[in-house]
Amino acid sequence: MNDEKDGLMIRWRNFLASRPNSSANEFLRLNLSKRKELVEIIAYCCNPNHYHFILRQLRDRGIERFMQKIATGYTMYFNEKYHRTGALFQGRFKSSHIKSEGSLSRYSIYVSCNSEVHKICPAKNYPWCSFLHHIGKSRDDLVKDKEFRREFRNSGELEEYAKENITDFQARKQDQDMVFE
Repeated sequence: MNDEKDGLMIRWRNFLASRPNSSANEFLRLNLSKRKELVEIIAYCCNPNHYHFILRQLRDRGIERFMQKIATGYTMYFNEKYHRTGALFQGRFKSSHIKSEGSLSRYSIYVSCNSEVHKICPAKNYPWCSFLHHIGKSRDDLVKDKEFRREFRNSGELEEYAKENITDFQARKQDQDMVFE
């Protein structure tokens, strides 16, 4: 989905038809070197009912095009899998511009630890987020977070910063939930 050109899924289907015993990694190695990315993914979290990204735009209207491809592609997959039709997401995606590097750190923690903020699962145990990559416990080729990570001397410092901020985010969320009840 993160490519200036469309049709990666068609190329994947054709690849599988011609090489049924091949892995996704083989396909990606052959095809991803040719692509021109729309965005860099700095942080992400895919929760059961919503998702978050921190993206750096690399091409004109890159974020808009990337989000449209994600939403359309997932809707088509979901509708086919569950034999349904129609829209899956409510409204357009929401976005805001991060203006300062200090904010980038805080928002990156909010996004990558969002499963923990919402008390779904601790971020360290949640495979659908970028937190383990940020702290060096796994490698995620989707994530380009050097700018964010260089603000910390080591992964322990980043983890401590995350812990403090998760507690703050949870308290703010609880306050917000009480206001809207």
